[in-house]
Amino acid sequence: MLDTHVGNRANRRPARNIRGPRSALTDFLASNNISAAQIRDDYDRWVSQAQNQAVEEESANLVEHEEPEPEPEPEPESPEDKTKKRKRQQAIEKIKKSKEFSRRKARCTGEPDDDDDIIANEIMNEKQRPNPGQLENCELCGKRFTVTAYSKAGPNGGLLCADCSKKHTDGGKKAPAKKRNSGIGRRQKQSNLLDGLAPHGAQSLLEMCIKKVADHIGDVEEFGDLPPSLLHRLGQILSKRRAVNPQTLDLFLGAQYQSIDLYDCARLDTDDYNKILASMPALSRLNLRFVTPWKDSVFQYMIDRDMNITDLHLDSPNLVTDACWRELFMRLGSRLQSLKLWNLDSAFDDETAEVMCKHCTGLRRLKLKYLWKIGNKALEGISSMTSLEHLSLHLMQDTDTEPLLQIITELGPKLRSLSLEEFEFADDRLLQHIHDHCHNLSKLRLTQNAVYTDKALANLFRGWSNQALTYVDIHAVRDVDMSNPAGPPEPVGLASDAFIALMEHSGLKIKTLNIQSCRHVSYAALEEVFAEQKRYPELQYLDLSFVGAVDDYLAQCIFRCCPALARLVVFGCFKIRDICVPKGVAVIGTVSAKVTVDGIVQQETV
Repeated sequence: MLDTHVGNRANRRPARNIRGPRSALTDFLASNNISAAQIRDDYDRWVSQAQNQAVEEESANLVEHEEPEPEPEPEPESPEDKTKKRKRQQAIEKIKKSKEFSRRKARCTGEPDDDDDIIANEIMNEKQRPNPGQLENCELCGKRFTVTAYSKAGPNGGLLCADCSKKHTDGGKKAPAKKRNSGIGRRQKQSNLLDGLAPHGAQSLLEMCIKKVADHIGDVEEFGDLPPSLLHRLGQILSKRRAVNPQTLDLFLGAQYQSIDLYDCARLDTDDYNKILASMPALSRLNLRFVTPWKDSVFQYMIDRDMNITDLHLDSPNLVTDACWRELFMRLGSRLQSLKLWNLDSAFDDETAEVMCKHCTGLRRLKLKYLWKIGNKALEGISSMTSLEHLSLHLMQDTDTEPLLQIITELGPKLRSLSLEEFEFADDRLLQHIHDHCHNLSKLRLTQNAVYTDKALANLFRGWSNQALTYVDIHAVRDVDMSNPAGPPEPVGLASDAFIALMEHSGLKIKTLNIQSCRHVSYAALEEVFAEQKRYPELQYLDLSFVGAVDDYLAQCIFRCCPALARLVVFGCFKIRDICVPKGVAVIGTVSAKVTVDGIVQQETV
């Protein structure tokens, strides 16, 4: 009994639910309620329908070869045929009103098939063609094939298989190229705008000739006796195209030239720099950018030849050691009148800066930007360079306010341009020192600071004995607390009061003004500055990016008050939606606005 009971219990045991591994495709089909069996049944039904259709077509072909029977009299159209005909006619009328019909009609004007009905029927047949992936019979050979996006149309409106498409090529003639609209492309238009070129008017004959030479630079053997201004422009174009290489470099070299300006030397090597110095014995101005392969040997060659270089402008000479920099300043520093250095992170420390300040006694212009290894000591040394007239500093180390105050106190009376970028910890004392000691400035740049107050900036410009400034850049001088977008009770950075004071002091002479990201300038202040009776006759460049108060009305006020304006930058000014721009003005940054010039829509994006 025990065995029988055990046997029955074993028979009643439920079957185990053992499954194999499931693929990702199986899980996807199951999650989306897609049945593989249903797909298979649909495919079988689709294949059987295709086979039946092929049999019917073969039967119809056999009937066609038999003797023709007398044609029956046409039966009157049924209501269903009338409905189909009416719907087709309505669809054709709708197509005639579409943009596709207008474009195709314009392309076919003057050709034999420029009839409206023919064009509309072509568009209708194209829309009724099978979608890619469906099966279709070839119009010429009757072969069944799969429709693709590249399937060509036959002479009667059907589709052709791949073999017939190759044979049916209109006598082997290529289709005529599509006519392109006159004018430059969109990307070139945007490039011209960002370069500051007005969107209207042809380029000068000189500029067109220079670009044509740059287009065929590989075929040019020498430039001849071109003036330095044209050589400079050619160097700009080739640098922008990254076409400065050892071959094109030879075109800029000559014993008669005293300067060379190339803004992308990334494809040059150390030997090429030595060739520049050897081929130009009268060289006095050396302006090269992205000179990463520049090494000590190049400076050593310059020192050994005792070259009379007065303007030295180099970008990224990171392989030059501090010892070589110091030897250069000790040997040739007294001849330098202009020194500009960018992007040095592995050399040029405070001790090197002190050697520079000691031996470059005739230096009138100094620019140090993105130098990582100099700080307060270098600033203290710069304050002793009493010959400086132009000073531009953008250091990567955090510095104190006191060395800057010392610079302004010692050098301020002679300075004609002052640029202090990203000195984040400088406070209102610096602004007061500029007000007290600087009286000959024509250019002022104070950027990326969140400590200056609006009151101190206003006091800088009010009652300032300095002449009217022609270049002012005070961008990104604002409070940066994103949790408090309205700013503190006492405005930080350039706000309404300081902006009004600035324009009252320098508005009549200012040519370039950049107050980008000064978001605390109010609508009322802008409206007061650009009021109907105000005029700023010299203002040519204005950057109001991310000044959120600017709208269509203020933009039109700016155009009215600034008759010489050539470039207006308004990135982030989302209240500008529809403006009419005077001829000759380049408006940059209208991302979602309609820009109209003399009644013609130039830009309309959503």
